Amino acid sequence: ISAVGGLLAVLFSPQGTKAGQPPKPPCRPGFSESFYTVFVSRELLPGQGILKVRFEDCQHSKAVGFESSDPHFAVRPDGSVYAEQEVLNLTEPVQFMVTARGGHDPNIWETTVKLALAGHPPSVPVNQVSMYTPLSFPRSSSANGLRRQKRDWVIPPINVPENSRGPFPQMLVRIRSDQDQEKGIRYSITGAGADQPPSDVYNIDPVHGKMFVTRPLDREERASYHLRAHAVDMNGNKVENPIDLYIYVIDMNDNRPEFQNQVYNGSVAEGSKPGTSVMRVTANDSDDDTTANGMVRYRILSQTPHMPIPNMFTINSETGEIVTVAAGLDREKVSQYTIIVQATDMEGNLNFGLSNTATALISVTDINDNPPELTARTFSGEVPENRVNVVVANLTVIDRDQPHSPNWAAQYRIASGDPQGHFLIRTNPVNNDGMVTVVKPVDYEQNRAFMLTVIVSNRAPLASGIQSSLQSSAGVTISVQDVNEPPVFPSNPKSIRFEEGVPAGTTLTVFAAQDPDLFIHQTVRYSKLSDPANWLRINRTNGQITTMAMLDRESMYVKDNIYEATFLAADNGSPPASGTGTLQIQLIDVNDNAPVLMPKEAQVCERASPRSRVNITASDADADPHVGPFVFELPSYPPSIRRNWTVSRISGDYAQLRLRIAYLDAGVYDVPIMVSDSGNPPLSNRSGIKVKVCPCDDNGDCTTTGAVAAAGLGTGAIIAILICIIILLTMVLVFVMWMKRREKERQAKPLLIDPEDDVRDNILKYDEEGGGEEDQDYDLSQLQQPESLDHIINKPVGVRRVDERPIIAESQYPVRPSLPHPGDIGDFINDGLRAADNDPTAPPYDSLLVFDYEGSGSTAGSVSSLNSSSSGDQDYDYLNDWGPRFKKLADLYGGGDDD
Repeated sequence: ISAVGGLLAVLFSPQGTKAGQPPKPPCRPGFSESFYTVFVSRELLPGQGILKVRFEDCQHSKAVGFESSDPHFAVRPDGSVYAEQEVLNLTEPVQFMVTARGGHDPNIWETTVKLALAGHPPSVPVNQVSMYTPLSFPRSSSANGLRRQKRDWVIPPINVPENSRGPFPQMLVRIRSDQDQEKGIRYSITGAGADQPPSDVYNIDPVHGKMFVTRPLDREERASYHLRAHAVDMNGNKVENPIDLYIYVIDMNDNRPEFQNQVYNGSVAEGSKPGTSVMRVTANDSDDDTTANGMVRYRILSQTPHMPIPNMFTINSETGEIVTVAAGLDREKVSQYTIIVQATDMEGNLNFGLSNTATALISVTDINDNPPELTARTFSGEVPENRVNVVVANLTVIDRDQPHSPNWAAQYRIASGDPQGHFLIRTNPVNNDGMVTVVKPVDYEQNRAFMLTVIVSNRAPLASGIQSSLQSSAGVTISVQDVNEPPVFPSNPKSIRFEEGVPAGTTLTVFAAQDPDLFIHQTVRYSKLSDPANWLRINRTNGQITTMAMLDRESMYVKDNIYEATFLAADNGSPPASGTGTLQIQLIDVNDNAPVLMPKEAQVCERASPRSRVNITASDADADPHVGPFVFELPSYPPSIRRNWTVSRISGDYAQLRLRIAYLDAGVYDVPIMVSDSGNPPLSNRSGIKVKVCPCDDNGDCTTTGAVAAAGLGTGAIIAILICIIILLTMVLVFVMWMKRREKERQAKPLLIDPEDDVRDNILKYDEEGGGEEDQDYDLSQLQQPESLDHIINKPVGVRRVDERPIIAESQYPVRPSLPHPGDIGDFINDGLRAADNDPTAPPYDSLLVFDYEGSGSTAGSVSSLNSSSSGDQDYDYLNDWGPRFKKLADLYGGGDDD
């Protein structure tokens, strides 16, 4: 293919021919040619057909769509390539891709279409390394102004075989420009394989234009390359337009077929007909599948086991589908086959093709071709009467189908002998046995034995053509054993109706039980099992029920007017058996409860107002018609009740109590109200309501003062109560003080003077000094000399009484001589006074001082005999000079005539 003024690139022809073409391969979808070259004229008319590409989809479908990569050209559904309207003429060769999509195949196929201008020279021979044609640039004509157009080369694809042994670099083509004689030209190539990854696969001699491949190519890695050749002058200016170079790698058979799986699993039902599809194996070859290098064929190498024949299966050599070729598959004899499958390329040529193997495991699936067979014609068992959910017999069965599958699982059915449904046969999932189970109690007195007919089958139906065996049915004999049955109450529970209030000793009913054991004579005895209120008694022998107390419908043990009691009936069998029965007594209500009022206390305001009303409610423990409507009324006595209060009924159960007068004094009032029910005869009840009447504030609430006044006591009554309480407390206090005083006087030793003339008692009576009554609680024994100081020394440390003798060292007082002279008494008193004034341990001023203790007797005479006379001329004024301690004594004996 040649054109004026272009580039040249020829090494191999686009399509080579081989001697001895192989036979026609099987149908494979795709274009018939991978590259189309068409010579066309410069001018193309819109819609003008150019060529027709051929596509085979192997399904003879018309739903194949074609697309063109060049918008100037389009493809009709029949594969015709034509020019669109906007294409007017061609100035240079054109190359584009045509793609095809199958209607049922998601794959996409491509082919290349190249349009060369007519008049180009034909393609060079395959062995021609290079050729060039001078390129003339357009020149203008002075005569007619005609200009010759420049035409470029169109280079056909370059085919390079993969895995070439070299030597490398190996020249592919030489590129020359017709201007290389006039100026220096530099050649270069760009694209994937040259200056783009994978780099350095191709290079070009920049001076001579020779393009080389530098290493062996691998079609499975990259099947084609698209390069562009460039020609520039020494200054880098473009001399020629770039030209496209397409390099296709020719496939070699260098890859074995590879199975997708090393082991394939398939299945086929036993008894399948010949031609039944079993499974499909698939092997892929990385070589070109449009050539024999990638065309794989399958065959079966071996089959294990060889039963019933060695060749039970065959395989489609092209698709790898395994099918049966003979009948006789029986899972009970052979459950699995092992097949070795071989895949060979070169269309199965064992001399030139490469092979690989895989294993196909074919499982023979079970069908229900073996009915279950009972191991015996008759079976037997026994069961005690009244027992349920017990297995009485086991039915064994044989089934040669696959265990634990629906084809093997047995199901049993009782065909006859059990019209009332006493028995059910359950299947044991482990061993497939039939378990005859009692589901409804059997009665020895009615049936002593059962003769059952049992039929067994599979859950899954038998396969077509399989006849049922006669051994699928058998007889089962079940014997019933007699046991002692408990007595049974015919009516349980038994209901009776009685009015409440029946007296004790009333016969209610006879609650008797029956013994089911008809063939054994036994005695039944009765006893009470449950009687919550202890109202009933049962006769031990005949079951007669009588009352022990009056029946009360309003009792807490009665629920919904029904009282329940439970009784026990026991026989004397071996072993004894007993049964229980429930007696329900429906109590009919009588009017035996008077109504009651609520509330018991209320509060109203002392002035008549909407708040001076009390809502009251009546309730009755009886039932209708012995309850409401109720009648409310006030008693006529005392008259103040109806004078101050009035009651009115609001509804059948409610009434309102309110003040009749405009004002009522605050206090607590007991208001009796008569309420009667609607019984026949009616019952009445007089109930009192404690009503607190109190002053109210604006909100109608009792004030604090009103609450006190409403307590029922006036101010005078409260004061009287307080006075009585004070008097009572005072009397108790005086009595206690008197008792203490008497006790102290009884324990005290007698003094020198008579107790009636004792000055100490007189001092207490004056009550002129001190802090009050508490200060008068003196211990008079301190005025006497104690026998010892042990009671003082042994007292615990703490606050001491002011009139108690301290335990520290005391001052020494002068000792009175045993026989004093009367004239020495004054000196003795003065010395004692000075010692007492200077004694820090002396008692306080309000205590009496003991100057000396002489015991119960003294050798001296009476003190009054010393310089004293009855005429009263004795002068005691000097006592005033002795200090405040003797002020009392001076007041007693001084004073002159006033005394």
